[in-house]
Amino acid sequence: MEIETVTDYQKVKSANKIKKMFGHLNPDDMPEFCPIRDVMAVISDKWSILIVLYLGFFPILRFNQLKKKISDISNKMLSERLKVLEADGYLSRTMYPEVPIRVEYQLTDFGHSYLEKLLELTEWSEKHSNTIIENRKKFHKK
Repeated sequence: MEIETVTDYQKVKSANKIKKMFGHLNPDDMPEFCPIRDVMAVISDKWSILIVLYLGFFPILRFNQLKKKISDISNKMLSERLKVLEADGYLSRTMYPEVPIRVEYQLTDFGHSYLEKLLELTEWSEKHSNTIIENRKKFHKK
């Protein structure tokens, strides 16, 4: 394939990355651990993204502070997402033996490395949001 445009180059580069990542796998015999299902599912849901972004902006937040910033998340969902993100190493939880108990959350170094990639995607989303909105309008006019 002859590469003539930047888009062609990006397509080839992406195809090569995907081949490198999954080329050794037999599609009929997927492994139990799949990076897309097991890792991406956790870090790409809307709540986890917002939690990581807020903890990237505010270095330390308590549960209720996060709850106020992500106003439409339930206590149960916030608690579940925080536990999963802590279990995977994206954030740390510090509990202080006070009355009432004070619990603080902050990103780990690993969480900050994910935040860097998330910001790239967020910047891309922001840059292309008008195009996406226009595409949606065109699609719904059909």
